[in-house]
Amino acid sequence: MKIEVQIISKEDIKPSSPTPPHLKTFKFSLLDQFIPSPYAPIILFYPNDCMTLAEIPKRLALLKRSLSETLTRFYPLAGKIKDDLSIECNDDGAYFVEAQVNCRLDEFLTKPDLLLLHRFLPCELMKESTAVTYVTNIQVNGFYCGGIAIGICISHKMLDGAALSAFLRAWSATARGCEEVIYPNFAAPSLFPANDLWLRDTSMVMWGSLFKKGKCINKRFVFDASAIAALKVVATSSKIKCPTRPTRVEAVSAFIWKCIMAASKEKHGYQTRRPCVLTHLVNLRRRMTPPLSDNCTGNLLWMAAAKCTTPDKPELHDLVGELKDAISKLDGEFVKKLRSDEGNSLMCESLKQIGELCSKDEVDHVGFSSWCNFGFYEIDFGWGKPVWVSSYGLSGSPVMNLVILVETRYGDGIEAWMTLDEQDMSNLESSSEYIKFASMDPSPLTSIGHSASSS
Repeated sequence: MKIEVQIISKEDIKPSSPTPPHLKTFKFSLLDQFIPSPYAPIILFYPNDCMTLAEIPKRLALLKRSLSETLTRFYPLAGKIKDDLSIECNDDGAYFVEAQVNCRLDEFLTKPDLLLLHRFLPCELMKESTAVTYVTNIQVNGFYCGGIAIGICISHKMLDGAALSAFLRAWSATARGCEEVIYPNFAAPSLFPANDLWLRDTSMVMWGSLFKKGKCINKRFVFDASAIAALKVVATSSKIKCPTRPTRVEAVSAFIWKCIMAASKEKHGYQTRRPCVLTHLVNLRRRMTPPLSDNCTGNLLWMAAAKCTTPDKPELHDLVGELKDAISKLDGEFVKKLRSDEGNSLMCESLKQIGELCSKDEVDHVGFSSWCNFGFYEIDFGWGKPVWVSSYGLSGSPVMNLVILVETRYGDGIEAWMTLDEQDMSNLESSSEYIKFASMDPSPLTSIGHSASSS
């Protein structure tokens, strides 16, 4: 069956109360210039909990009403992006789309087509259509069975993953009528003030160095609790490089890094020595002194970088050690330096080193971003928690090796959404070491063995 998504209606959801005149301009922080992606799209899939189809309009009305109330607190999200330095908080509202899908939710989730997921989203993903554009874009997709998929595209200039989680928790709590109201923290622009666009221009050079010639393909792999536990055991088999037990994100990231290096070596020839650089986006909120609230909006991120110095035959514990060492450098003292007079030169030097290294043809790169521990599977608007939280599929060229890590439904496994060169992906899928731990694109409806597990 060919899946079709028909747009039923479009409207603007305005804040329930007007924004005060002294808050009409919201300035971005310096770190909001770092991420070039226009949006951080996410889709939440909710099954029908035995309601009648007559309840669907009531749920749509609840989503709109609670969104309106939430936008009053998160007022920049109801404005329009004026330029790369600010939002005009004019209360124009969020762009809200209602759509109908011509199948049942379980039919789609039995074997989801990753390249169709963008149809559940309200806007183009790779570009902002105009200089003045909506900050918040939402599409509610209804399935024949009464299931719902909520596709969300909010400007990455305003929210990173942690801040997106804060907004969704606030919106869903308002929908449920919770007494405890979640308020945003808008401290980032005062912590990292921006008066010009030097970081945008500098970071664009660095990001450009990460793209390579070729054609990319996107696939989803799942590491269940038992696979992650086994990887942690392997990663701690030596005390030389990894003296402490890795987190699940560290273990899975290092393992994927190892297997991508092997896939690249198979493509370029086993006699070729190709260093490989791993980059990992790191949330700075809890690394600051004192720590910032999880409700702090903006992009409080920086990039940790690790280089494999033994590309011939790297061991997992060595790679975990390199990754942990790179992340540990982004500590409270590092953030303090970012905010000091030497902050600009520190950022420039950091980006320059990554860009110069990764621009070399004989050097590989793989970038990671983790959505784990953000609580996306706890987002309940009053009819239960999502059965699946997804990113979206990519294909085309040029290529940037990218891995997005997302928690599984029960919180003990990890989905890896991987975008790789076609040949590297083919080599990865045929790797006996990789498929020993990773399952390729299992149905989200399948409850892969879950048990209590720490992260």
